[in-house]
Amino acid sequence: MAKTKNTSRNSRQLKADVDNYIAGRKNETFNYRQVSHAIGQDTPAAQRTVALYLAELAFDGELIETAPGKYKSPQRTVKAEGVFVRRSNGKNGVITDDGEELFVAERNSMHALNGDRVAVAIAARVKGREPEAEVTEIIEKKEQTFIGTLKVDKRVAFMVTDSKFLAADIYIPRTKLKGGKNGDKAIVRITNWPDEAKNPQGEVVDILGETGKNDTEMHAILAEFGLPYRYPESVEKAAEKIDAGITPEVIAARDDMRDVVTFTIDPRDAKDFDDALSVRRLANGNYEIGVHIADVTHYVQPDTPLDREARDRATSVYLVDRVVPMLPEHLSNGICSLRPDEDKLTFSCVFEMDDNARVQASRIVRTVTRSNRRFTYEEAQEIIETGKGDFSEEVLLLDRLAKKLREARYDNGSVDFDRAEVRFEIDETGHPVSVFFKESKDANKLIEEFMLLANKTVAAAIGIVPKRKKAKAFVYRVHDVPDAERLSNLAELSRVFGYKLKTTGTPRDINRSLNKMLKDIKGKGEENLLGTLAIRSMAKAIYTTTNIGHYGLGFEYYTHFTSPIRRYPDMMVHRLLERYLSGGRSVNLQKLEEQCKHSSDMEQLAANAERASIKYKAVEYMADHLGEVFSGVISGVTEWGLYVELDDNKCEGLVPMRDLADDFYDFDDRNYCLVGRKRGNKYRLGDKVVVQVARADIQKKQLDLVIVDEKNPPRPLEALSASKPRGRQPESVGKKRRKGRR
Repeated sequence: MAKTKNTSRNSRQLKADVDNYIAGRKNETFNYRQVSHAIGQDTPAAQRTVALYLAELAFDGELIETAPGKYKSPQRTVKAEGVFVRRSNGKNGVITDDGEELFVAERNSMHALNGDRVAVAIAARVKGREPEAEVTEIIEKKEQTFIGTLKVDKRVAFMVTDSKFLAADIYIPRTKLKGGKNGDKAIVRITNWPDEAKNPQGEVVDILGETGKNDTEMHAILAEFGLPYRYPESVEKAAEKIDAGITPEVIAARDDMRDVVTFTIDPRDAKDFDDALSVRRLANGNYEIGVHIADVTHYVQPDTPLDREARDRATSVYLVDRVVPMLPEHLSNGICSLRPDEDKLTFSCVFEMDDNARVQASRIVRTVTRSNRRFTYEEAQEIIETGKGDFSEEVLLLDRLAKKLREARYDNGSVDFDRAEVRFEIDETGHPVSVFFKESKDANKLIEEFMLLANKTVAAAIGIVPKRKKAKAFVYRVHDVPDAERLSNLAELSRVFGYKLKTTGTPRDINRSLNKMLKDIKGKGEENLLGTLAIRSMAKAIYTTTNIGHYGLGFEYYTHFTSPIRRYPDMMVHRLLERYLSGGRSVNLQKLEEQCKHSSDMEQLAANAERASIKYKAVEYMADHLGEVFSGVISGVTEWGLYVELDDNKCEGLVPMRDLADDFYDFDDRNYCLVGRKRGNKYRLGDKVVVQVARADIQKKQLDLVIVDEKNPPRPLEALSASKPRGRQPESVGKKRRKGRR
């Protein structure tokens, strides 16, 4: 028996030696005798094994048999182009234009940086090895910078980066420090990376401030994602010159609705009020409901410095402690904001509705409005719950109509994802002192329903093309069908818990089934597991000129019209509406699509920055709770460990695989669990666990937890801090979305 094992081991080693020989032959031909001799295996038995192995490789397409018994490596497309992917763990790669990812060793990278466009030579594929490439040319350098902490002494200066795309420190000549001091957080640009050098050289672009300070770290998060953290002075000055300009001539060209009861409902800390609702009873017994949106494009003219800045930013960015506005505050919080008791220019969708919230007629028109009251969501909610307060009759009417709109929307197949969002109370220094949960109540849903109705109405007004007319280029907000495999996996897993989920049929049928499951799991142990997987099965909503409808909402036509203060696509829609409603010709489709793609990309960057700021504050908050024990639920399962979301505060940390010391665990990606080899113990997505806070690395935004149970009682704090911290790992898939991203 031992001899068989040894023979098997020798055979595996011999084949590995053959693979190594083939890898170095490139375009040369060879036979089994040449290979056997080259690897030092000249015995008849070894030669026979080599000959059979070469024939097997040829049969599998790994080799080409040029003549009987003669072989060579197949020459794939020797050259290709793609985008370089640099990783701090050394596993660099290139994603070719045809979508294939190839490994690139550091010695073959030409020091290309993440995102650079490169030309590569592709090595012949060897069985058992991942495909490999060598960078031969850096075609286009991606403009990029790196964030990190400066280390400066009398003789040398360098920056330790925070980047997951660069493991090496960046050396900086003292003349290029731009006043940076030891311990400052800075933005650095690489200026040179000699072929023989292990570390690149660079120069400081900007000093963000002292590492660890709140403003410094928030600016660093923005800079990490390439987002601006200050306005150019020239743009600020251009904005300051703009006057409200509500003259009699301007008013005469619009519908004057200043005498209609109008109010805003927004978060308590909001300053940019870009939407308002008006309501009045009509003589026929129906209601006139106005959705009034700040007329930003009246003030921001196309292709001005102000417009170009807004177009580049594409969106306001919402971090834990601040808003980085798309437009300067003179506009966003001042002239354009629908503040109470001020005349404002608005672009409006005005609806005639019956008592059952059925739209009888609608019009899209430019208006002048005047808000009578600024409500917070909490104030409006109190009116809904008590029936008392300013404009209670109007608020209660809108709430009743909104509920009917929502009921009809769900009946038509809209998906009901309703999850609480985490918010932090912070002190004057920016330090988080407590956590609260933002839940969507009736007041929030009231606003949401009328904004959805306006967006849908605007999209249909342009998207539905009359007979014998050509469609005009327009901006749509689309949401593709769910990932079929993920939806199937969700259905399979939901059956384990006794729920039946449809995966075939019309979108309406599938979404109704999904809504029923989401409703049935409320408050149950499997709620987090199935709710999280349901969200992950969904595609991302994007902007595009190609309308495929919005699957999640169940709308055939949908756009973004209601938030032009904070979203550039809404400004694009306003301009297109003005053009088309006055009989203008269609704009250039390709150029509009490019702007849509840019807006989608910037929206994703803003969402990533928002998540990073939440992660930073969560780790900062939990650093005050080291050693404490919390209950939680497994929110992510990976090959490197378990992510756990704590019940008390929704902060998320990682239980590293190495800390699961009771067994050796395998990752089962299909069933979202880790399975112990010896004892069969399982940790599954959605399981309840008890954990202890072990480590909090604020700079890396990493929170480490350890499992606590009968066999693993809580450890003393000094024992936790003495254990080895983890290296950089990817984060789990995000679960929360900001209101208004539909």
